[in-house]
Amino acid sequence: MSCLSVDKTSIGYDSVTVVEKIDLTLGEGEIGCLLGPSGCGKTTLLRAIAGFEPLKSGRISIDGNSVSTPTHTTPPEHRHIGMVFQDFALFPHLTLFDNIAFGIRHLKGGDKKRRVDELLDLIGLSGYGSRYPHELSGGQQQRIALARALAPRPKLLLMDEPFSSMDAELREALATEVREILKRANITAVLVTHDQHEAFAMADSIGVMSDGKILQWDSNYNLYHEPACEFVADFIGQGVFVDGVVNDAMQVGTELATLEGELPEGCKPGSKVRVLVRPDDILHDDCSPRKALIKEKVFRGANYLYTLQLGSGIELLSLVHSHHDHAIGEKLGIALEIDRLVIFPVQNES
Repeated sequence: MSCLSVDKTSIGYDSVTVVEKIDLTLGEGEIGCLLGPSGCGKTTLLRAIAGFEPLKSGRISIDGNSVSTPTHTTPPEHRHIGMVFQDFALFPHLTLFDNIAFGIRHLKGGDKKRRVDELLDLIGLSGYGSRYPHELSGGQQQRIALARALAPRPKLLLMDEPFSSMDAELREALATEVREILKRANITAVLVTHDQHEAFAMADSIGVMSDGKILQWDSNYNLYHEPACEFVADFIGQGVFVDGVVNDAMQVGTELATLEGELPEGCKPGSKVRVLVRPDDILHDDCSPRKALIKEKVFRGANYLYTLQLGSGIELLSLVHSHHDHAIGEKLGIALEIDRLVIFPVQNES
């Protein structure tokens, strides 16, 4: 039985539809992510799962029980869910023990202490119960917020941009850490984020959202290598689209090179297409006759991320080993090496 089922769910206000016909399912212990830009509807959907937003159509079920339909909404406090917010919402005047125990105040002293100690051990903060939130780092506070949400043993955990207040490197590290904690506890969870690196580090399945719809619900690998549409291809990674023309059933000509590989249906000889090129597809090659102008460069330790301009004016990104330190304005020899073609036909061709 699935732990969370969202079936043909639409959410809106008056004549405005914010989320449209969403379908997704998570089994016990699975971690799902709603990923997309601001305003795409991901937080609205999360709030509906929590019970804070009514449905226009469809159904939401938790642990096999219907909790939301257009005519009925089970109150949030009766859904057996836990929530972790952007700002942690820890009580500054309470110890970490009392923060975690806040949702299990009904338990007897011994049972409550065992549960809090168990959670402190789970999150790697054993012995910290007597401390206060201000004595912890941001990452440690996040783990306490997680432990507090897990204390009542929820059937489902909802996380709304839980790492957004932290720098990028810490966000990804914490996402990996939280994933390990949830997997050890076998907790089903839904994460909302705009950060794909967070999503990749934490989730089993990811739904890329735009304009209130899930465009693709898939693994991180498939989202990157087999995007279902141009929006997903553009949103995931740092790719750039290059114009091309189909030569035959297995070949596309572009400004960069003639590419060979499997083409999607509908790509007839002579038809125009758009080819996705990512930074790792552009190799530095001093011997190549093909040159590109270096417009920008960003040092990333092991690599430079170069912004390169082709003769047509199109700009591409290329990851180059940092031993190859070239100046802005210099011409860089490049070669194209794409293992898997990601190609979309140009729509409404005139």
